Amino acid sequence: MVHQTEQTPSYLDDTHLTEIVTRVVAAGRQDDGAAWVAVRDNLFHPQGGGQPADRGWLDGCEVVPVRDAATGLVVLRAADADVRDLDGLAAGDEAKARVDADLRLLHAALHTAGHLVEAAGRAQDWTYTGSNHFPGQARIEFTPDDPGPLSDAGRREEAADRLRAFVAAAVADGLPVTAAPGPDGLRLVSIGGLHTAPCGGTHVRGLADLADVAITAVKLRKGRLRASYSASHRTAG
Repeated sequence: MVHQTEQTPSYLDDTHLTEIVTRVVAAGRQDDGAAWVAVRDNLFHPQGGGQPADRGWLDGCEVVPVRDAATGLVVLRAADADVRDLDGLAAGDEAKARVDADLRLLHAALHTAGHLVEAAGRAQDWTYTGSNHFPGQARIEFTPDDPGPLSDAGRREEAADRLRAFVAAAVADGLPVTAAPGPDGLRLVSIGGLHTAPCGGTHVRGLADLADVAITAVKLRKGRLRASYSASHRTAG
């Protein structure tokens, strides 16, 4: 049995780390006979917490990272079921891991922007109820104490403008984004002194890294308010 402590979530230590040489700590086969492996220094963010999985490669084989419920390990499977490049890897073997750097930074930007939109909604005394940080689908959902006034399109647009002003001011301030374990051991991600939430996702180093942050729509349905948004990672230079 492989213990979770034998795998380090490298993707949480440094969002900008996109290539590493590591070792296989476990290997096996799925029910259909396809190989899977788990590596010691896991570079790959698996889908979860509203964030999509990294696109990555292990020794040149494109892989899909999936968290195994039984062990807690993130295991890697070939993206193409017909590719057998992982078959020869065994525990102890050295392997080169790499993730798509541009996609990693986009996911980090969207996730951080989502936390910022959440903070903006909480500042309106709305209760956070859910999130999606996928490209093209990003949204934060809230439950207002009194959703009635927001059924009016004009009032909703006023609320959207308040969210936009909150977000724009925070981005302009370039607040730092940090992560640290909380009292109960959960990883807490903070945007300056503005907002803190438990999170296992990837994030930018500071709001100055964000570009094109926009609240694209605010809609009310069945008492829940959905704030859709978009964001990207600022390019160097």
